[in-house]
Amino acid sequence: MINRRRQAALALTALLAAAAACQNYERQESAAPPGPPAPAVAAPSGFTLVASGDVLPQKSAIDHANLDAGGNGYDFGPMLAGVAPVVSRADLALCHLATVSGADGDQTGLTSPPQLATGLAAIGYDGCSTASDRALDDGAAGIARTLAALDQVGLRHTGTARTQAEAGSLTLLNAGGARVADLSYTFDVNGNSLPPGEPWAVNLLDENRILADARAARKAGADVVVVSAHWGTDGQDAPDQQQLTLAKRLTAARTGGRPDIDLVLGTHAHIPQAYEKVNGTWVVYSLGDQIAGEMNDRKGHQDPRGNESTLARFTFTPPSRPGGRWEVAKAEFIPQLYDLDAGRVVDLNAAIDQGADYTAVRDAIRDVVLGRGAAKDGLVMGE
Repeated sequence: MINRRRQAALALTALLAAAAACQNYERQESAAPPGPPAPAVAAPSGFTLVASGDVLPQKSAIDHANLDAGGNGYDFGPMLAGVAPVVSRADLALCHLATVSGADGDQTGLTSPPQLATGLAAIGYDGCSTASDRALDDGAAGIARTLAALDQVGLRHTGTARTQAEAGSLTLLNAGGARVADLSYTFDVNGNSLPPGEPWAVNLLDENRILADARAARKAGADVVVVSAHWGTDGQDAPDQQQLTLAKRLTAARTGGRPDIDLVLGTHAHIPQAYEKVNGTWVVYSLGDQIAGEMNDRKGHQDPRGNESTLARFTFTPPSRPGGRWEVAKAEFIPQLYDLDAGRVVDLNAAIDQGADYTAVRDAIRDVVLGRGAAKDGLVMGE
């Protein structure tokens, strides 16, 4: 009996000692210094987006590029150098290529040299929209040459396609901490027919198609959706009814309370038109032509406004909460002129001390751009 009690006592003592040891271990664990903190996740950074209007060189501009190349080929770099500081400093720079590339050395008047793409890439553009009324001026072959020229110099493109698979792909570009979808559509193809069996060759301006693409881009991870709209009435500095109606509908569209489209960039009118904030989203009705030439009005008279344009610059900031909208913190326009005599694109703010003519053109552009009250929403003339 005594031995059994002693054995039980010894067993109980051993059990209590083990429990005490376990409690000591737990206290030591809780007293141990914490490990290094998990690395903080950096907040996405904002970005600046710069966009220009139609790049549509007429014969005189092409001749200038040939002269700048010493008569051997074409060099558009000197023509664009005046706006290179603005374009190259942007996190994302987009152009609108409103012409198609012809065969090298064979310019028919409907096409431009493929070296045009080289000049655009050299000053800092990242991509170009290509859906325009002139996209089919040289048929499917013109589209293929144009996109090949852009591919060769690393310029992304959207709006026309060589294959159905390419037409169904999204153009997503990185800018700061954001992914930007670039979408492009045209109201017309100048009476040309789409290539047989290739209805996807050019994106046509259709509200339902645009919104479906914008929503698909958002699902694919786009933080910001930009729509290039080739629309409007030639030579008219006021937006027409199609522009006004479509701008309201596109900017009103929302999914889960978030706008489907974050910016609309208009081209085709060949002269500057107003910027306006519609349903909380910036719309540029027409940027004008960045490179043109002798442009005539409907009566056949030369219209100097056909060589006036703006560079749009929008500074986007990241959302305050995940899944929120990237907001435009600053909206700017920079007036430009394609100087016919010099064969140069001029930043009018940078060249304002070069004469009263430049000052008058700058002020005329400013009045049109602000003509629908954009100043009250914060639009300013940038430098």
